[in-house]
Amino acid sequence: MDIAIKVKELIEEPIKKSGYILDEVLYVNEDGNYYLRVVIDKNGIIDVEDCVAVTHIIDPMLDEVDYITDSYILDVCSKEKGC
Repeated sequence: MDIAIKVKELIEEPIKKSGYILDEVLYVNEDGNYYLRVVIDKNGIIDVEDCVAVTHIIDPMLDEVDYITDSYILDVCSKEKGC
């Protein structure tokens, strides 16, 4: 199963319970660096604090399941502003 799909299945419900909408999960290689990009939304404006809050929710979960063996950068961003 694709890493992005597995991660989406893992984090979607906890993100939803925290008042956010999970828009998209991407696992991409850009210029030799792997990114796990989590795009979030909510009713209202997403700001940096929202991205940090979601990072704190999902980071321990990702560490626990350890789906990704490569070194990667977790990038939580908003749909509106882009990543």
